[in-house]
Amino acid sequence: SGIAMTAIVFPAGIMADKYPRQIMLRISAIVGIIAMITLAAANSIFVILIAMLLWGAFQGLARPAFESILADSLPSGNRSGIYAKQHLVRQIAMASGPFLNVFLFLILGDVWDISILKSVMLIGIIISLISTFTLFFFRDDRSMGSESEALLHQENSETGKKPILSKKAKRVPILLVISDIIVGMGAGMSIKFFPVFFRSIYQMQPISVQMIMGSTAIFTGILGIMIQRFSVKKGRVEMIFVVKFLATICLIAIGFYPAVILLIPLFVMRGSLMNAAHPLSRSILMDVIPKKNRGKWNSVETVAWGLFWNASAVIGGFLIGDNNFQRCFFITAGIYLVGTIPILMLIPLVNKETK
Repeated sequence: SGIAMTAIVFPAGIMADKYPRQIMLRISAIVGIIAMITLAAANSIFVILIAMLLWGAFQGLARPAFESILADSLPSGNRSGIYAKQHLVRQIAMASGPFLNVFLFLILGDVWDISILKSVMLIGIIISLISTFTLFFFRDDRSMGSESEALLHQENSETGKKPILSKKAKRVPILLVISDIIVGMGAGMSIKFFPVFFRSIYQMQPISVQMIMGSTAIFTGILGIMIQRFSVKKGRVEMIFVVKFLATICLIAIGFYPAVILLIPLFVMRGSLMNAAHPLSRSILMDVIPKKNRGKWNSVETVAWGLFWNASAVIGGFLIGDNNFQRCFFITAGIYLVGTIPILMLIPLVNKETK
């Protein structure tokens, strides 16, 4: 799915800028529905691979158009509050999956059994199928006009001059994407292996792992709201740097294999802090990108993250080797620290929000 998404997301971003975004969302919804029906009916690894390719295509088609139509519907210079609320709702929804899995594992059995895992996955497919139908209800004519245009374009339209993206404004999305690439490389090396880490080092069963993942998602949403409110006074870029740095410290602590009573809060805080800044970085990006280019830039961000995430997972597996998670976590932490350098360079380039 990752390969399919990465291959299709940039062409989809170009099309999202060229054609009505609502059309792209409806096409993606059809692909997503076919993917989930195929996965539910799969009885061989070949059919599962086809379903996952279709699922990746669905994500690649939907992401640029969805993020663009959302940005077009929010006022520039005051987006982060809405993005933070959306982030909270999304994280609660993501948490409901693991918590539902806990309930299902209690009924079906708390063991790593393929038949049980397939039954749990089927419930998730049904829920995803329902949510995909909402993409048919988005319409471009419900989005805002000049209020949601890039801030520089708003300022120039008032003076009657042709909008020109300044050197400062051009550096903002580039630095954000560079940071995403670096952090994505580190994340791909370790995040996918945390369930294996819990099982191999701490002998945790599926219910315990699902509880930890669900709790992390909820705390991510709550911290996103808190950090956004702090950012109004302290600044968005400053808060992004603080939370990413603290998350890196938590990962280093996890690398020392602490007792479970310390491991769980450290893991929850690591994941929550690292992802809680997403609404802030997205609001910064959409504030400087003109409407006509938002599909392309949303796809660039997705490619930057997804491509390096999936590629670095191979490196992570090599580093872990025979359960050497410590080495992988420490190298990941070093990459995270490098990823904060572009964030520091953004501080003089990004103003506080208007409200």
